[in-house]
Amino acid sequence: MSSNDLIVSLDIGTSKVRVIIGEISNGAINIIGVGSANSDGIRKGAIVDIDQTVQSIRSAVDHAERMVGISISEVYVGIAGNHIALQSNHGVVAVSNEDREIGEEDIERVLQAAKVVALPPEREIIGLLPKQFLVDGLTGIQDPRGMIGVRLEVECTIITGTKAAVHNLMRCVEKAGLRIAPSGIVLMSLASGMMALTKDEKMMGTVLADIGAGATTIAIFEGGSLAAVSTLPIGGDYVTSDICYGLKTQTEHAEMIKLKYGCARIDDAAPDVAFKVMRVGTNAEKEFSQADLAAIIEPRMQEIFQMIRQEVKRLGHLDKLNGYVLTGGSVTMPGVLSLAQVELESSVRIAVPDFIGVRDPSYSSGVGMIQYVTKYVRYRGSSSGPKKAAKSKSAASPAAASKPGVFEWVKNMFKEFI
Repeated sequence: MSSNDLIVSLDIGTSKVRVIIGEISNGAINIIGVGSANSDGIRKGAIVDIDQTVQSIRSAVDHAERMVGISISEVYVGIAGNHIALQSNHGVVAVSNEDREIGEEDIERVLQAAKVVALPPEREIIGLLPKQFLVDGLTGIQDPRGMIGVRLEVECTIITGTKAAVHNLMRCVEKAGLRIAPSGIVLMSLASGMMALTKDEKMMGTVLADIGAGATTIAIFEGGSLAAVSTLPIGGDYVTSDICYGLKTQTEHAEMIKLKYGCARIDDAAPDVAFKVMRVGTNAEKEFSQADLAAIIEPRMQEIFQMIRQEVKRLGHLDKLNGYVLTGGSVTMPGVLSLAQVELESSVRIAVPDFIGVRDPSYSSGVGMIQYVTKYVRYRGSSSGPKKAAKSKSAASPAAASKPGVFEWVKNMFKEFI
């Protein structure tokens, strides 16, 4: 197993930090290691405590290292949040070769031209998605290399984020003793879409809703590309909070009860399935049924789906949709699918990664990052990549080569779709 064969994704979520190690063999992906740890420094999808987040990252990385017996030093990390914005832009250049054959240099120049856009001082570019290339006015070209022409254009979507959020994310990864790979910051909506959606779903118009613990990320795909993104500050933690108040128990107990007995619809709950709860302020336990629990959960899940539908309508895509695809840790609860079909008034399915060890919607983003990197990002295997190692933590520190600056990884990002 060489360093070139391994890709490590880092998914920093509100409830869990997950590290997934993927081995690439003859173009196929095998998930060989998974590490997870409780996430203590994240609130509603945003980093609020650097030190706690760093500790969570270290714990998840250590878990994955011990499972596989390798040392991790370089990762691809996902980014999400309500600070992410999309805007369309257009780039134009003249083909530089004397024989007018379009080459890599021309493609890089037109992508550089497309990123010239006025941005507020607090924002920066974190990605660029080419929709199509045009050669002498001919549209619909996905890869213009080798074509003959005089004028090369590109229509693209620029992904921007706030400098504070991007740099805080990078800071956490660096302090955890890791290095972000070139072009290594990946938009989570793109990664999840890579795993969860088919080519036809992306073309016909589909909403991908990633319902996590602290936030719900909405990504709308149309015409084969990402059309809109949004983040709602509500998720599975709100269900847990409702159970706390409804059953008068501690958060830890409420989360365990939700995972073991939770059901999103009263009609699907079993009235004869009972459990006991230790209530706050007393040593006595009280018995409840699964139907009692569902009566608390269903209204909150209804609200989440209603908010998703309202947000899609606000973004102007409600009437152009083919359906919804759900993913994230909060959609594993029984009854979620049937409730979503009623509240969203559309066809709905739940996307689950089809890999041994990660067949759970909560791993969609991490697995999607590995698929995204394999397809679009030129993975640079070098001495800085993951290696087999008998050593553990000490070997995970960065190599002597310093991490590329922000400009370098932004520059590398422009090569993703080429």
